[in-house]
Amino acid sequence: MEKKTIVVLSGAGVSAESGVKTFRDHNGLWENHRIEDVATPEAWNRDQELVLKFYNQRRKQALEVEPNAAHYAIAELEKFFEVKVITQNVDNLHERAGSTNVLHLHGELFKARSTKNPNLIYDIEGWELKLGDLCEEGSQLRPHIVWFGEGVPMMEPAIEIAGKADIFIVIGTSLVVYPAAGLYRYTKPDTPIYIIDVNRPDINFSDNMTFIQDKATSGMNYLKDLLIEKYSNS
Repeated sequence: MEKKTIVVLSGAGVSAESGVKTFRDHNGLWENHRIEDVATPEAWNRDQELVLKFYNQRRKQALEVEPNAAHYAIAELEKFFEVKVITQNVDNLHERAGSTNVLHLHGELFKARSTKNPNLIYDIEGWELKLGDLCEEGSQLRPHIVWFGEGVPMMEPAIEIAGKADIFIVIGTSLVVYPAAGLYRYTKPDTPIYIIDVNRPDINFSDNMTFIQDKATSGMNYLKDLLIEKYSNS
């Protein structure tokens, strides 16, 4: 029997339980930097060294944390379902936990790309990307991150994936950051949608939507067991 397809949309709340700091804390700063100074095209044009240093620290931090129970629960679902993860996170914790089909909406922390040719993308070994690190065409490498004010090139593939979901899970995101927040609307009519978050998102809930008020780790483990029992043999 053909496996059902589960699509998981994950956000910062999943990585937060591993100790990854979310991009904006209560004072509006990110590691004591204004977003505008480290995560926009204008910031890059103004001070490449600062931006590189900032993302080097993000990479270093990401290497010091481990996937958590939510990452592992999502990966474990692959034993029973076809699982596709669409993540707003730039870390590689889903992959490290064993998920094999991960689409990164906002870029990937451990990749760099050419400033001249966006099709030239490279893996970063370790955690440092420096001024003078060049692509094969001779231009400076930049973090392979979607900055504020830039388009989201992976949005179209993500919409296509959402449309093929038999079950759609939203975890660790408050559904306020667009365009990712609207992805659940591209599912087929009556597709079961499960939303796991500590706070109930401010959206209109329809009959096919189930809200699980819990943190990512315990909520995802609960949902994993529920889905396996309910759907894996159907």
